[in-house]
Amino acid sequence: ELKEIVFIIQSQSNSFHSKRAEDLKRDILKQAADLGKELPTVLLIHQMVRHEGAWTILPLMRDLSVTYGKNSSWIFFCEEDTRIEVVKLLETLGRFDGSKEWFLGKALYDEESTIIHHYAFAENPTVFKFPDFAAGWALSIPLVNKLAKKLKSEPLKSDFTIDLKHEIALYIWQKGEGPHLTPVPEFCTDDVNSHKVDHCATTFSNFLPLCGEPVKKEDVFVAVKTCQKFHGDRIPVVKQTWEREAALIEYYSDYADIAIPTVDLGIPNTDRGHCGKTFAILEWFLNHSSPRTPWLVIVDDDTLISIFRLRKLLSCYDPNEAVFLGERYGYGLGTGGYSYITGGGGMVFSRTAVQKLLASKCRCYSMDAPDDMVLGMCFSGLGIPVTHSPLFHQARPMDYPKDYLSHQIPISFHKHWNIDPVKVYFTWLAPNTEESLNGKKVGYNREDL
Repeated sequence: ELKEIVFIIQSQSNSFHSKRAEDLKRDILKQAADLGKELPTVLLIHQMVRHEGAWTILPLMRDLSVTYGKNSSWIFFCEEDTRIEVVKLLETLGRFDGSKEWFLGKALYDEESTIIHHYAFAENPTVFKFPDFAAGWALSIPLVNKLAKKLKSEPLKSDFTIDLKHEIALYIWQKGEGPHLTPVPEFCTDDVNSHKVDHCATTFSNFLPLCGEPVKKEDVFVAVKTCQKFHGDRIPVVKQTWEREAALIEYYSDYADIAIPTVDLGIPNTDRGHCGKTFAILEWFLNHSSPRTPWLVIVDDDTLISIFRLRKLLSCYDPNEAVFLGERYGYGLGTGGYSYITGGGGMVFSRTAVQKLLASKCRCYSMDAPDDMVLGMCFSGLGIPVTHSPLFHQARPMDYPKDYLSHQIPISFHKHWNIDPVKVYFTWLAPNTEESLNGKKVGYNREDL
């Protein structure tokens, strides 16, 4: 029965995202009403609990078990851009015995072991399957009850949340004692208009959001963090690839090099975190850039980014809101902790967010503290949520499953390690992958990378 399914939308409190989640909730309830069925429960994660780590889902298991453990059969999770055919979803879940422990989803796997999964299953990473959240995924109530019981006796220990879908699958698997993910072909990430979706209970509708005209080039100020030792190898890559997409770009270093040119902020380079440098950039943006420039992007000198696509994405956000946007990680979320935007994939700030942050007096506890984590801590203390977009990437294209990237139009990747960064840019990020390089046409095959 439809009323035995609890739908949970992995929503966010930013106004753009919460509206999309509300639209999906309305659509699910309308489909249910049109069927003449008793309405299911549809919950939005950002409204469920005022818990910084609610987006990591496992901390919700005890509440879900207490509230729905008796009268429901399935908890079905989805993203705000997942599209659901309620009738087909009912049929699909009906094939499984809800009295048993099931973990259902569209299976992803690593083709090679990767740093973002701590090189798990190094012998053969393809053996471990984890769910593509965009397709939706489901837990049977007996499994939810079991997880709730386990969490009661063994609180979550992990310090960092880096790739939630992989970490949830690892937790459920319990070193082989719990269930593996069961792949469900009806959970799909094909575009809703594709000819392939006839059998699908779920589809995915959004490769790169656009909410009107892209924001103007002049509305995005780009700050590149660099240091003298990388001027010769990393900066030429930026200049050869994405620099031309930025109208306002400055390079911040520990040395003023007029050939680039770089701005020396008077902050010595550190080997570890760059908190001092990042806060100096934030001050510089507020005091030296035009007050009419609503957006700041801070990237590393080995970040590959599409400013062209970022301008499209930013059309969906209100710069009058305090927006802190990028790829979300978590630290210590099982025990209070905070979420943060990981720096390598690029950190995007509305001017409003920068003003609120600097007015707060929250600052680095040391100059070489990790800047992205300190920012997360500061914004958390201010009650300003980080806003996650899966289109920003802290690692390289080969560090993600091909099937996961296939339903994205990515905005960034990070690191030049063991890759040709120019080739990666023109393959994955250039405004047109047939972009000309020095007057020559270049088109690369993603499969080569």
